[in-house]
Formats: sequence, structure tokens, C-alpha cells
Amino acid sequence: MIFKKISWFFKRHPFLYVARFKLLSKNSSVSDIESFSYNTVNKKKDIPKYFYTVNDTIFKGNPFTSSLENVKHLSVWLQNNIKGGPGLSESSENALKIMLSGKGGVCSDMAQIFNNFCVINDVKVREWGNTRAPFDRAYGGHSFNEVFIDKLNKWVLIDVSSSLVFYHNETLLSVVELYELLRSGEKISFKTFNSTKDLDEKNVEKNYLNPDTIPFLICNYSNKFYDSCLKFFRPYVPVFLVHFVIFVLGKSYHYKFPLDNYKKIFT
Repeated sequence: MIFKKISWFFKRHPFLYVARFKLLSKNSSVSDIESFSYNTVNKKKDIPKYFYTVNDTIFKGNPFTSSLENVKHLSVWLQNNIKGGPGLSESSENALKIMLSGKGGVCSDMAQIFNNFCVINDVKVREWGNTRAPFDRAYGGHSFNEVFIDKLNKWVLIDVSSSLVFYHNETLLSVVELYELLRSGEKISFKTFNSTKDLDEKNVEKNYLNPDTIPFLICNYSNKFYDSCLKFFRPYVPVFLVHFVIFVLGKSYHYKFPLDNYKKIFT
């Protein structure tokens, strides 16, 4: 029990959440993030082979295209086959194995493995997070994704944990569009495209629609580099120290805030 409490402190304590935001956050703009994608930093050859094996199971040998329907199929399969559990601090391959065995995985773990599946299927993807401003220790934050759909010629928000998308007048929304419309008082619709799971609308309200919510884009995450560091250090060193060393070396990911001044978090 004591070990579990110590482990929780190092992984989830609100102090470390706030410290991470202070170290990693940068103010940005909508135009600055327009061309960024996870694929820029992470190449197909650098994604662990296990993702390719699971991908063959997901699509059963059928060719994947970057259509919205194929992205939805991937999301539904992951949601149906990963029941979730404790947050993981593992390499991406180990995380996927643990998640598929039913022994763990939170929203950030789901978003991360979804990133890698999109890369190997040539779909432009990026990962977002959100939090409250001012910071709410009872909430913390949420992680989700955005994919670029060629046919629509736009980014579309997709929450793989719920197979969730947002609409305005029947138009699928990007992350920036969602928050701009919410802040202007426009009516937003949302729904799940997973017919086998019920959507928890209270969760949607909590994770997206609270007026104090601010989104940020997670940039410069090298899956290959973080995998190698976590595999080497994870058995011996607390994960927050691994991330801090990576930060000191100048190889850390960072958060870009295109709509808000990140310092609002600390007020």
C-alpha cells in the first residue's frame, strides 16, 4: 500500500502536473500549429513491429486508406479491445501489450498508441491535451487526438477513448474550431460512432465543455527516443526523473497553447 502511494505521487501528484506545465508550455497561435503533425517527428520505420502485427488483426489484411471510415474503424476496435485501467509509464510496445491484456491504460496511453497506428497507416495525426485554467487538482486533464482527413481537407477531433466526434451544423470540428465555437456561444453537437458502447455524456461535459477548459497541442514527441529511454531507465528510475533528464538534454516534448496564454493555469 505504501509503495502504491509513493508510486502515485511520482506519477500523478498535482504538484508534478503543475511543474510539468511550467517547464513545457509555450504560447503559440493557430497559424503556427497548422502544419504540425506527429508524423513529422515519427517515421513508419521507427514504430515498433508489434503495432504492425496488431494492425493486421484490426484490418484483417484489407488495405487502409486515410478515409474517415477507416479511422473510425481503428478507433472502435481499440475502444472495444482495451478496457483501460491504471496509467502506464512504459515504452509504446509494452504499453500496447499491457492495454490489450486488459491491465491498464488511461486516455493519454490510448492517444499515444493511436498516434502510432495512424503513422503506420499514413494518416496525419496529432495529440492534444486539455486542462483547467486556473488549474483544478480534482480534474487534472484529458488527452485526445486529431486526424487530417484528405477528403474533407481539414483536421478532425477524435477521442479514441469514447469514439467521439463533435459537430456544428453537421460539420465535423477540429480542436480549434470546437473551442472557438464554444467560446462564442454556438451550439455544439457530439456523438459516438461506436454502436456497441454507450456514450457517457457527463464525461464529455467534464472533459470538453467546462468553460474553464483550455487545449494545448503536444509537440516534438519522438516515440523512438522515449521508447529507448523508458526501456533503459524505467526499471531503476522513477518515471518523472526520466522525463526531467530528457528535458535537461533538450529532447523533451512540449505543449503549444494556440488559443490561450498558458500562464492562466497558474492564476
